[in-house]
Amino acid sequence: MTLFLIGSLFVIIWLAISASYTLANLLLGIVIAALSLGLIRHQIVRSDSRRVHVIPLLSLVVLFIKELALSAWTVARLVVRPKIELKPGIFAYPLTVQGDFEIALLANLITLTPGTLSVDVTDDRKTLYVHALDCSDVEATRKSIAAGFERKIMEAFTR
Repeated sequence: MTLFLIGSLFVIIWLAISASYTLANLLLGIVIAALSLGLIRHQIVRSDSRRVHVIPLLSLVVLFIKELALSAWTVARLVVRPKIELKPGIFAYPLTVQGDFEIALLANLITLTPGTLSVDVTDDRKTLYVHALDCSDVEATRKSIAAGFERKIMEAFTR
């Protein structure tokens, strides 16, 4: 069941990123999701595997699509301005999520939203370094990640 939910999430993300909702693209997304799950299945299915909550998982997908659209709009507005006033930089984000899967999911969700990029995770897995196009308010960005993606990940995936 968990593999099916994660595969469905992969397909939904594939469709959102490719912005093509044809039958052929849906089938391609299913094939890519199946191959991806085949590569990582040993990391997901274990006797102590985490429990997946469907409604919070769907909420995470909706949040991702919303953040994707908002950040794409923000980046588009920034680049068409005659004078670009940005303060790009890298900041440390203290992680609340602990598992490798949750950290990887958070890092990928951050990277997939325009204007941000996950750079590195410390060896102790307590800090994620994030590059942002605009670091003028780092604390607000940290709070946004904590209240958004990280909280939704913790709600959707529990042990």
